[in-house]
Amino acid sequence: MIRRRFLVMSGAAVAAGPMPGAHAAASAPSATYGQFLRDIAVQGRALGIDAAILDEALRLGEPNPKVLQLDRHQPEFTLTWAQYRSRVLSDQKLLAAREAYAGRLELLTALWQRYQVDPRIVVGIWGLESNFGSRIGSFGVVDALATLAFDGRRAGFFHSELLSALRILQQRDVVVGRMLGSYAGAMGQPQFMPSSFLRYAVDYDGDGRRDIWTSEPDALASIANYLRQVGWVPGAPWGQVVRLPPGLDAAILGRLHPRTLGAWSALGVRRADGSRFSRADIRGAVLAPDGSVGDAFMVYANFDAIRRYNPSDFYGLAVGLLGTAAT
Repeated sequence: MIRRRFLVMSGAAVAAGPMPGAHAAASAPSATYGQFLRDIAVQGRALGIDAAILDEALRLGEPNPKVLQLDRHQPEFTLTWAQYRSRVLSDQKLLAAREAYAGRLELLTALWQRYQVDPRIVVGIWGLESNFGSRIGSFGVVDALATLAFDGRRAGFFHSELLSALRILQQRDVVVGRMLGSYAGAMGQPQFMPSSFLRYAVDYDGDGRRDIWTSEPDALASIANYLRQVGWVPGAPWGQVVRLPPGLDAAILGRLHPRTLGAWSALGVRRADGSRFSRADIRGAVLAPDGSVGDAFMVYANFDAIRRYNPSDFYGLAVGLLGTAAT
């Protein structure tokens, strides 16, 4: 039986790398946290960030001990797909997805018309990342990122994200006190890292701010824009449940081994109802995350777009299934 190891993290995995120009040359580690913050202020001023914003954002006493505790003591779970699925796709979650979709149908339809991204997948990501906007995190993003940049395992990465967060404040999309997220700096309803925000967040409601914290239109539009920008194919599916024949060679399974549906049909792979695929020319890959004992899926190019949000097959399948259940 295939098992996967997961690190429990608040918010999404990094949806995109840092913005060009967001990196500052890494200098020798600062001796004290105060000196580190002063160095960040110097770098911020070099990026054109106002002194008043830097003063407010970097008015921090000590590294946040709760952030460090969570970063250093992430519990590891070894889960099968069946266990993961039961945890994140409960009946209550599936019902909430249907209610979220039905209650925002007008907005989701408008987003589909603009971005040509399946609105069900937007709802699926929204549901997994922040429980449909109800759990955005309670950590000050600058506080969390400064702590991890000074004393974390991935200091260089968080240093770059901290500078990106300061750029967001300079652009007046949010103020320091409302810039909340996970302990790792993932922000708002989409749980964007700051560099992803700078690339993909949009002001859909037209109020002059890209508000992924309190504006559902901005949050959902930002998710749709993200997917479209990373390669979502309009009108194409993400995947479907399939049946595998007994004895199918496990070596040909997996996301990196696509072939045409005609070729899969010749090997005995069928749709969930046992029928043949309606198209033979489309390419897909078969995932059997728990091996021959569990679910099997045919996944297509749009599955890879979902995985750009979080590079986990389990996550991608859960988003797809949650979105499919929304209608």
